[in-house]
Amino acid sequence: MTKRGAVLFSIVLSPVYFWIAPGAFADGDIRHDLAAAASADRIEQDIRKLVGFGTRHTLSETQSESRGIGAARRWIEAEFQSISADCGGCLEVLTVSGVVSGERRIPDATEVVNVIAIQRGELDADRMVMMAGDIDSRVSDPMDAVSDSPGANDNASGLAGVLEAARVLSKHRFAGTIVYAALSGEEQGLFGGKILAAYALEHGWRIKAVLNNDMIGNISGIDGVTDNATARVFSEGTRYVETEQEARTRRYSGGEVDSPSRNIARYVDRMADEFIPNLNVMMIYRLDRFGRGGHHRPFNEAGMPGVRIMETHEQYQRQHQDIRVEDGIAYGDVIDGVNFDYARKLTSLNIVTLAGMASAPPFPANVTIAGAVAPSTTLSWDLAAGPAAENLAGYKVYWRLTTEPQWSFSRDVGKVDTYTLENVVIDNYLFGVASVSVDGYESPVVFPGATGSFGE
Repeated sequence: MTKRGAVLFSIVLSPVYFWIAPGAFADGDIRHDLAAAASADRIEQDIRKLVGFGTRHTLSETQSESRGIGAARRWIEAEFQSISADCGGCLEVLTVSGVVSGERRIPDATEVVNVIAIQRGELDADRMVMMAGDIDSRVSDPMDAVSDSPGANDNASGLAGVLEAARVLSKHRFAGTIVYAALSGEEQGLFGGKILAAYALEHGWRIKAVLNNDMIGNISGIDGVTDNATARVFSEGTRYVETEQEARTRRYSGGEVDSPSRNIARYVDRMADEFIPNLNVMMIYRLDRFGRGGHHRPFNEAGMPGVRIMETHEQYQRQHQDIRVEDGIAYGDVIDGVNFDYARKLTSLNIVTLAGMASAPPFPANVTIAGAVAPSTTLSWDLAAGPAAENLAGYKVYWRLTTEPQWSFSRDVGKVDTYTLENVVIDNYLFGVASVSVDGYESPVVFPGATGSFGE
């Protein structure tokens, strides 16, 4: 839990510090309405439809209209087209695919197809934030493409969340672009993410955040806990693409827990506190579950920030299991294991996070910091300009104790490109900068240097 709503006074020669308080956003913020607009009933309908395809294994049937991953992805594409029709054609719907072969779980040539919908921004269309979920499913044998594999929670829940987010957010317009991604090939080796990340690089997509939703519907875990009030966000600590020189710099300046992915996680946590009743985010300082992987990883490996959002208490008897009853225990990822209102709650969390980041001005770029052997700390950054920055009101400087998980202190500093925190010693805190729009939307906090950079 973060500390909110308190005021801390310092008796040293330094300014008064304020904890970040709830309600800090501008009047008329639509995110409360957006959070309430997500529908558990629509999410349930979509999960049931996806389960109804029998199996969505990457190597399964592609010609049938009712069974297999081919039928599933065509239905998803049709849903995106329907959503687009409802908003006057506001979504660009496309497929991004590649042929994979010679892999342990895809030995023969197989087309891995992702279904993508793009909602272009009004001011900064090349700046993108993405919500992703997986199409494919599997049973105990990862090569079994024939047996029923409903994949109700893993990951029809996450994919249904993507579709619902598109329905809600497509009714509004944002400064930046939102991408809704249905990815294939996750269970066979994260191939859909790898294909889309390569496509994004080739086409110059400036992806600032990937919210990978993988299992957002289970509330009763193998640990015996039933809990519908927490969610986990996993994030990498240092950038996968960090160079040796950047690592040396980080060793002396800090930032091991301030990669852009980790500051996305902090942003998600703040959105939960601000806009989602009865939901607390558990930030996990790890790329993913211990020794496991998800579809945000290929984007991290391509230099794009990303996190995994998911349930807190997993039920392993419902993951990657043949449907059966054994010693009185029911196995299999069937729809009875999905709590639709909880899936709605985590979908709402994605919705307000996407809306906040897409409504923000350009994220601070080229953030630097100075203040060694000095009583004060100075942060500098590029002042955004041009049509993309039309909604820029100014910037906010953040800082926290080095042991704090969440940003504790902040100060609005105006439309400037440098600011000095008088009598705030650089050695004692970690620092960052966020951009703020004219209607109060903020970017994630950007930590100085390559360590925290979201790119240009």
